[in-house]
Order: sequence, then structure tokens, then C-alpha cells
Amino acid sequence: MNHYLLSVLLGIVEGLTEFLPVSSTAHLRIAESLLHVSLSDGYWKMYSIVIQLGAILCLPVYFRERIAKFLFTFPRGERGDRNVLTHPLGLVTVAFVVTAVPSFLLTKVIGKNLESLYRMGAALLIGSPIRIWRMEDMSLGQSIWIGACQILSAVFPGTSRSMATIAGGQLVGMSRAAALEFSFFLSMPTMVVATGYTLLKSLRGKGENPIGVSQLTSEQWWILSIGFVVSFLVAYASVAWFMAWVRKRGFAPFALYRIVVGILVLAFAARLAG
Repeated sequence: MNHYLLSVLLGIVEGLTEFLPVSSTAHLRIAESLLHVSLSDGYWKMYSIVIQLGAILCLPVYFRERIAKFLFTFPRGERGDRNVLTHPLGLVTVAFVVTAVPSFLLTKVIGKNLESLYRMGAALLIGSPIRIWRMEDMSLGQSIWIGACQILSAVFPGTSRSMATIAGGQLVGMSRAAALEFSFFLSMPTMVVATGYTLLKSLRGKGENPIGVSQLTSEQWWILSIGFVVSFLVAYASVAWFMAWVRKRGFAPFALYRIVVGILVLAFAARLAG
């Protein structure tokens, strides 16, 4: 397949699935397998990181008004009853630290699981949503809990990061909309740091299957650019649609979808192994 068309297709897959509770990592790996993209190739590993960054960067644009409001009211909050730790920005930071430290220590485990279709298929099945008020009213304990829940998605790719945080939020009394919004805010620092760190290692010629900047051809730069832009645009549209959908309908269709896809992935993995 033409690499420019391949970049567009993978950018669409990443943009559509990054913020839906269906696991973008699993979908991207499945798409790469179906399209015969070598997962051991350093360039395509870096490409996956770049388009994920493209999707993540749509969030500061989409939530620009909310972010500006939080910055303006930090640290006391709009009602003056918050502090550095309990302000929405402080809560996101706390949840990020709770997630980041264990995830960093488990980097090798995460890397191995990223290559396993069996683990992704099982996580899609097991990670289906369980049952489903304002982000400004969250407590410090709730943010710590949600940060801990997000570790699952790091260690077991296929366990949707957004579903882990949303389900975790609802378990401790948050509404669908509040849990979803916090999930999006938490994903900004988490994914920017995680993908940025991995990308930097790759570009500096370090880590597993590295590729330095000097090795990239003009065609490869164009392929990266196309995937980045497509992922950003599709992710922006996906976030806007998903926010409206969840407020009205909930997560039941995504649960069914994950179960079906999980079964198909396990069957596909078994066929490859056989």
C-alpha cells in the first residue's frame, strides 16, 4: 500500500479511538497488523508515537476556555473554597503523579504487553464498562483513585485509558460528564509526557529499535506530518461528538463493541499463532 495512504488510514484510526473507551493502542496495533506494518521497525514505532501526540494536542485546543478559566481561578477556585491540591488543576496533577511513577517503573512490562495481541484482546473483553456532578467539586481522594485506575491501561494495553478513568470516577460518585472531562484533562499531561519521552529516546537513537532524526528521509517526514495532522483533526471531531453523546446516552454501545472486537482480536491472534 502507498505509504501516504497508509499514513492517512492510521491517522484516522488513532484520531477516532484515542479518546473513546475502546483503547486506541489496541486498535492501532490491530490496524498495523492488518495493513502489514512491521511493529519491530523503528520508524513505524516512532510514527505511532507522533500520531498519538497529534491526537493528544487537540485537547488543549478543544478545552481552551475551560483551561483558561482554571488558570484564572487557581488556586482558590471560582467559589474561593479550594487550595493548591484541591483545585481542578491540582487534582489533575495529583492523579498524573499517581499514574506516572508506577508506569515509569513498569516500562519494560508495558513494552512487552504492547506487542501481544492476546493480552490486548483479553483486556478489551475484561475492560468493558461497568455501570454508569462537576469536575470543580472533585475531592483529592477521588483524583488519587482515578490516577491509580489509569495505571491499568498503561500496564495492559487494550484496557482503555479513558474507560479506566471514567469507570473509576463513577465508582467514587462522579457523573458520566464529570468523569469524562477529568479523563480528558488527565490524559493531557499523562500522554504528552509518556509519548514525548518515548519519542525523544527514539529520535536521539536510544531505546529499542531507535531511529535518529538524521536518518529520516523527506518522504518519511511527509508521512509523519500527514499522520499527525489527520490524527489531530479526527481526534478533535471525535472529542466533540463523544462529549455530546455521553451526556445523553452513556457507554453501553462501547461495552458491546469492546466485547465483539476483543473476541475477534483473540481469534486473529490464535490464527497468526497457528
